[in-house]
Amino acid sequence: MPDNIYLNGFGYYAPERIITNEEMTTIVDTSDEWIVTRTGIKERHIVAPGETCSDMAYAASVKALEAAGMDATELTAIMCATITGDGVVPNMATKLQHRLGTKNTIAFDYNAACAGFVYGVHIAQGFMCTDPSHKILVVAGEVLTSRTNWDDRTTCVLFGDGAGAVVISNEQRTPAKPTALSGNAMLEGVLSSADGTGGDLLTAYGGGSAHPYKKGDVVGDEFFLYMNGREVYKYAVRNMTGICNTLMEKLGYTIDDIDVLVPHQANLRIIEAVGDRLKIDPSKVFINVHKYGNTSCASIPLALGEAVESGFIKPGMRVMLCTFGGGMTWSAAILKF
Repeated sequence: MPDNIYLNGFGYYAPERIITNEEMTTIVDTSDEWIVTRTGIKERHIVAPGETCSDMAYAASVKALEAAGMDATELTAIMCATITGDGVVPNMATKLQHRLGTKNTIAFDYNAACAGFVYGVHIAQGFMCTDPSHKILVVAGEVLTSRTNWDDRTTCVLFGDGAGAVVISNEQRTPAKPTALSGNAMLEGVLSSADGTGGDLLTAYGGGSAHPYKKGDVVGDEFFLYMNGREVYKYAVRNMTGICNTLMEKLGYTIDDIDVLVPHQANLRIIEAVGDRLKIDPSKVFINVHKYGNTSCASIPLALGEAVESGFIKPGMRVMLCTFGGGMTWSAAILKF
């Protein structure tokens, strides 16, 4: 295993089109007050007609590579977290490989729902253990609005589209032309977990092999995201808090050692509940759910990139990431900038 593993550069992308809560009231029976009170969300970004998940992933990746001062040809692996890739085959990672102009790289997609990005950091750690010379691009992107039932006011107000990326290597890098997204964050620890018994609480079954469609079939409700919000909330708060405490204990830290918490941006109530249970100062918690809604696996890298770019995260800070998603899956990581 290499002495250190670094996140060298960060990138994120959100589509230009924004749907505000006011516009949502013209789509479904809801109100700005109802949405903000229950979720903290004020607007969300959605893809333009013809804009794909790989388009967003490419834009985020270019920023991350630029921030790391790395040419795409240096990459040895590309891994993409998504549940809404461009299609089933080819996978999004190979499409991204082609657009970036890399050759002979490992390229694959994987699905850990909203926990996907931190799962990817964990997978990258494993790659680095087998070969410390790896240079890995971890990308997370979602077009959740392609699986949103716009007639269901309990879910359609929640989701948005976006992508984020990070470059991982065994070295600190100093780009010739640093950007606001440049940085060298050492991975101090990462944990991931899951509990399949809660799988039916958050689903999008339609089109899978267990719920196939035949030519001419009408797409039913099963195609779209379904969520038992009350039960998901309980799972999320309990397990995000638990895995953060377990990781801190493993590394010999307490919450006082954490300068910034970057939680999954699913719902302001969940974020606040996790912060309360961890007993972290609210001023240390980065929040941007009001601008993007829940972007699933893109949530963490989008928030992390924005926190670095805005100066919310500064050199010398210790940052904890935590997330939770369908499956059920959850994960946490601690970085030292």
